[in-house]
Amino acid sequence: MKRLFLLFVMVLCATNIYADGGVVRDTYCYATHEGEALYLDRYTSPSCSSSAPCMLFAFGGGFVRGERDNAYYADYFRRLAASGIVVVSIDYRLGLRNLDAGADMGIRDMIVAMQRSVDIAVEDIYAATLYILDNAASWGVDTSKIMLSGSSAGAIAVLQAEWGRCNRSSMAAVLPSDFGYAAVVACAGAIFSTSGAPHWSSAPAPTMLFHGTSDRNVPYRKASVMGIGFYGSEYIARELDKLSSPYYFYSVQYADHSVAVTPLIDQIDLILQFIDDYVIDGRRLCVTTDVVRPDCAKSPTRFSVKEYLEANYSPR
Repeated sequence: MKRLFLLFVMVLCATNIYADGGVVRDTYCYATHEGEALYLDRYTSPSCSSSAPCMLFAFGGGFVRGERDNAYYADYFRRLAASGIVVVSIDYRLGLRNLDAGADMGIRDMIVAMQRSVDIAVEDIYAATLYILDNAASWGVDTSKIMLSGSSAGAIAVLQAEWGRCNRSSMAAVLPSDFGYAAVVACAGAIFSTSGAPHWSSAPAPTMLFHGTSDRNVPYRKASVMGIGFYGSEYIARELDKLSSPYYFYSVQYADHSVAVTPLIDQIDLILQFIDDYVIDGRRLCVTTDVVRPDCAKSPTRFSVKEYLEANYSPR
């Protein structure tokens, strides 16, 4: 009996079972980069078919901190998996993890550090994508329906990954030439560019953008100096509109950076509807929803680059 109990405990350590919807979590090491082992959690349920869509998720934390299994995301993962979507939540390298917030870092050094942080996060997303593709048959994943999702820094990383793929960046060359992501869901994200306003050489995947107009951490519009900086959801939506590329922009007036997380709690039904409409049914819609929340008092909506840096990296 004791041996059976120990065996049961060992199984639970390797595979975590969520009672709601029979969601199961399995953990795998998908890559080792710069001596760092990177893991992913795969969430599945009996609702996942033998050829299911897959959502690859990147957590938030300013490229300084964060965890792939943060409790903030638990219901999002469970609901998607219970709806028949294989969820893959990944580690990625945190390029600013050792940033000394009290140091007087010059703007050039900060640009270099930020570019590297975004680049290595994108590199890890591509590596995780390849791991999913390699295991798609045994995992029951439809390789034509692999989607990206992220919160805050993770939203920046997934938007950057799709932008790099569309523009055939050198990092994206690791992906199969005929591969394309099926959709991107970004909560308070942006694209980081050092060569002026970003454009797309080919149309990106259908993109869902959530953002608050008073976000002090990630620009809602843009924050750039001489073409170097972050271009946020409002800018991206306008550019996608010019391309007639499908998108859904959920803009919340006077909301702050909380929109990096709140849609993953209270807008899961809307995200699932977006997936049904844009990925499953292939509808080509360009939609903007402007939301006014009574709990959001009027507050500033424009900030300088310095204010964004102070909001993210000042000593706490």
